[in-house]
Amino acid sequence: MSQSFSQATFISSRSAPASRWRRNQNTVKFGVSRQLGPVAHTVLVAVMLVVLGLVYLTQVNRTGAYSYELDKLRTQRDSLLSEQQDLEVQNARLQALERVQNSSVAKALTTPAKIDYAQN
Repeated sequence: MSQSFSQATFISSRSAPASRWRRNQNTVKFGVSRQLGPVAHTVLVAVMLVVLGLVYLTQVNRTGAYSYELDKLRTQRDSLLSEQQDLEVQNARLQALERVQNSSVAKALTTPAKIDYAQN
């Protein structure tokens, strides 16, 4: 009886218009033809661990390269700050000498007529 029912269903669905869908018409089941064994799983896990390790090493190496560049820039900054301080001291010294030479006290000084040096 089930054969006649399936044939009847088949016949009725063929006579149905194209716009009507049969139940489970578009479902397809794909079966897995091969499965991976325990050795293949172990190899895949090992490969994934190696890839993650390489990514980690790349990140650490990049961070180390940035720290070397940062140290170089800090050293350059320190040397420039030291040079700036030296130039500020030299500028103050030169301005002080110029002020002393142009002061009214310095202009009022006279040169001595005779210079005597102390002897031992």
